[in-house]
Amino acid sequence: MCFSKRLFDLVLTTLGLVIALPLMLLISLLVWIFLGVPILFRQPRPGYKGRPFITYKFRTMTNRTGADGKLLPDAERLTAFGRFLRSTSLDDLPQLFNIMRGEMSLVGPRPLLMQYLKRYTPEQMRRHDVLPGLTGWAQIHGRNTLDWEEKFRLDVWYVDNWSFLLDLKILLLTPWKVFKREGISQPGHVTAEEFKGSGEGK
Repeated sequence: MCFSKRLFDLVLTTLGLVIALPLMLLISLLVWIFLGVPILFRQPRPGYKGRPFITYKFRTMTNRTGADGKLLPDAERLTAFGRFLRSTSLDDLPQLFNIMRGEMSLVGPRPLLMQYLKRYTPEQMRRHDVLPGLTGWAQIHGRNTLDWEEKFRLDVWYVDNWSFLLDLKILLLTPWKVFKREGISQPGHVTAEEFKGSGEGK
């Protein structure tokens, strides 16, 4: 699975970068105009077997702080432009470089937060038996509207049932889901509420 999937990723991602590069340059300019620098958001995320890597995304939020000097809640820092980038998944385009570096795959469970690692059950932890993906099985079945238990169940199902045909199906369905802007966020949240452990965060 690893070598063939890696070759598949490299071929499609190289083509994708050639096509997407002008759009990425335009988005970079717009982020600079509307949000300033830095243009990219960088954050450590758990990758294969939970090993950390730095993921790249276009910035969607300002650096506004409160009177105490701390950053305001995400909902107060997310701009209309940033909301557009998120709803169309354009903010994820820099992750194509993570794929080229071998840290991510086109398809796989989405990379979440480092602090979630200690909260997974052994079964949920199996979502890290493959590289994290730009899109995935859970993303085409509800994305952020799913509760955590269901999302992780779909992630593990993908790990156990991977095939080229499954990856192609996910890649073909993803643009339609993005176009319809389905599952962008849970009610009352910018994306999804924090995962606090099995049986919570529903």
